[in-house]
Amino acid sequence: MTTTDVTLPPLLRVLRDRRAGLCLAAVVVSGFGTSALWLASGVWAKDLTGSTGPAALCLAAMWAPTLAGPPLGALADRARRKPLLITTNLLLAALLLPLLALASPGRLWLLYTVLFLYGTLGVVADAAQSALVAEAVDPALLGDFNGLRTTATEGMKLLAPPAGAGLYAAYGGACVALLDAVTFVLAAALYALLRVREQPPRRPAGSWRAHTAEGVRRLWSDPRLRPLVLAGAATMLCAGVNGALVYTVVDSLGHAPAYAGVLYAVQGAGSVVTGLASGAGLRRLGGRRFAAYGIALTAVAVALRAVPSDPVVLGCCAAIGAGLPCVLIAVFTAVQHGTPGALTGRVTATAHTLVLVPNVVGLAVGAWLAGSVGHRLLLGVLGAALLTVSAALAAPAHGPQHPPTAATADPGPGPGTGST
Repeated sequence: MTTTDVTLPPLLRVLRDRRAGLCLAAVVVSGFGTSALWLASGVWAKDLTGSTGPAALCLAAMWAPTLAGPPLGALADRARRKPLLITTNLLLAALLLPLLALASPGRLWLLYTVLFLYGTLGVVADAAQSALVAEAVDPALLGDFNGLRTTATEGMKLLAPPAGAGLYAAYGGACVALLDAVTFVLAAALYALLRVREQPPRRPAGSWRAHTAEGVRRLWSDPRLRPLVLAGAATMLCAGVNGALVYTVVDSLGHAPAYAGVLYAVQGAGSVVTGLASGAGLRRLGGRRFAAYGIALTAVAVALRAVPSDPVVLGCCAAIGAGLPCVLIAVFTAVQHGTPGALTGRVTATAHTLVLVPNVVGLAVGAWLAGSVGHRLLLGVLGAALLTVSAALAAPAHGPQHPPTAATADPGPGPGTGST
């Protein structure tokens, strides 16, 4: 572990820690390219076909591999994480190069194939990165690291999509793909500079299915992790429904659809603030209460978005941005704290699947309900549902007690976020 001055504030200790700094820099660099490609790929597909349907399939292609999180996470536990991350980032860079030849609707299958494989490798990389961070970063600073990661990710969502759109408009989609490939090469170089001693992974006993199930069983049987993951899944489901109503909210304010970009930016700013404060919040409140308070803030803000007032809606978007990441940061910090190193990849990927997939389901449900149910009623119901989740998570836990940690303990018993 790199030594830093313990008298410094935790955020500065993270930034001055060589290992933490390199991991964070790799996340920022690769995240910039991913955020740029995320927007440009949909625009690219629409320009090639003249239809919005193929554009929507781009996002689906990138998201689909998340459903296979548990078995893909098992890959991250079968190899040393640093070499795996270097290899994965270089593979992602090479994977994007065929897109340089994409110039006609007949080759659109190439874009979907690349995006699907991109998402698959991304799931493996996320699991390996989380496991590596758990080994490389001081456990007392994991909450601060994950908060800074959230801040960096949300910051990239604010900066990279406009940059990608501008680059696409000026030079085309191939240039955006090339930029993303360069960011992955840079991320691989940053991981190569990381000094960490890893033990060779133990050869798994039993079948691949049993190896995968071991991570799922660990997550589900842990009385600290299970309530956080369930609360995260319920919260992200509601966040997805809420996100599908954004254009209805914009219309109720009398603005053009482009005004949704302002709401996304304000929400992102709220998430940046929470990322900076999350380490202190986790230490003061513990994982469960930190997550519960964030969900409660989100609940109130979601319900108040029904008020047809620009200042109110903008304030609510900032509050949603501040509240929503709390449960995600609490979940993944708790996974890093409470999971043995040999299982961290599988447990992380399983938690990603259980928490993030409901967001996509919620978007689909919200899109279906938006045309038949008034958005004010839906927002009120969502607010009530989120308050229920918050209350359940804040209630005292029962069952076996565990020694507290800086990220997961509560004073009492027990242990770039969804859509706008």
